[in-house]
Amino acid sequence: MSAPALSRPLVEGPSAWIGAELARRPEQWIYALSPAEIAEIEAAVAKVRGRDLAHLNAADFDLPCLTPVLEGLREEVLNGRGFVLIRGLPVEGKPIEDSAAAYWGIGTRFGNARSQNAMGHLLGHVRDLGLATTDPNVRTYQTTERQHFHTDSCDIVALLCLKTAQQGGLSSIVSSMAMYNELAKRRPDLLDRLCQPFATDRRGEVPAGEKPYFDMPVYNEHAGYVSAIYSGTYIRSAQRFPDVPRFSAQDMEALEMFDDLANDKELRLDMELRPGDMQFLHNHTCLHDRTAFVDWPEPERKRHLLRLWLAAPGARPLPPIYAPRYGSTTVGDRGGIICEKTRLHAPLEPV
Repeated sequence: MSAPALSRPLVEGPSAWIGAELARRPEQWIYALSPAEIAEIEAAVAKVRGRDLAHLNAADFDLPCLTPVLEGLREEVLNGRGFVLIRGLPVEGKPIEDSAAAYWGIGTRFGNARSQNAMGHLLGHVRDLGLATTDPNVRTYQTTERQHFHTDSCDIVALLCLKTAQQGGLSSIVSSMAMYNELAKRRPDLLDRLCQPFATDRRGEVPAGEKPYFDMPVYNEHAGYVSAIYSGTYIRSAQRFPDVPRFSAQDMEALEMFDDLANDKELRLDMELRPGDMQFLHNHTCLHDRTAFVDWPEPERKRHLLRLWLAAPGARPLPPIYAPRYGSTTVGDRGGIICEKTRLHAPLEPV
């Protein structure tokens, strides 16, 4: 039997990477901070110690030597491979105020911080709060559950690992562009369905005037770019709303094949984040996942990562359909979650 005819052109370039190939060449995507760069970061942190991170921007962090490096890595994230791992930030034995400030300062070279939830957290804490996603108002990062492959509602998502779990909690990423190519070659009919809207649950974080879910295609073609936005868990949980159309057989097949491709051992890239590792990921071309984990019983040892959602100046244009989720499609000022009572702040402890 001949292969199905391609209905859409394939995505070319470094964003359509294959995980198994990159796993053999970690030097291509890991950047190790030098002692001189670490010293520069620590000097910059000392100058802002005691100040509220939510009010600090790039001009507050003096990083003359590191800034050109970070700008190059940012270009790789936005217009190249789509991710980078920066290794070696000293966090063990450091006060969280210093680690958060160093991370925030580096993040300012990638973009502007956006609210990650209805509480207005500009600095997020990925830590188990003893919750479960059986509660429709709970998001997976607040639990020990597997997250499943998804994107976040911003241009770039960044993680800083402070402490690892007793067992599990590994990071997995995959190129949604490589997945697009596989769908185009194997099942163009299902790719066509994924280019049509699905209802996606807001999990109780509903901006004023909006529905408790938003309608969005998984793949969006606009201004010469293919961009992806996806949360299979929340697409499926949106079926709880009576006005959402029930899944058709094709809907279910398309979502299942998308998830199967994301989990394909050839396509995905698995990594263990060590304390001091910072992962920067382009949501429009990559998906990310976290395996379930068993945490330490002692509170001071529990798995803990800091997270930033960033709107990147110079990022790609997005179609108008993103506006109900991103609040706006204005480059450099889009993404995040803003609800009626949202107050922007950068908490230094999980809440």
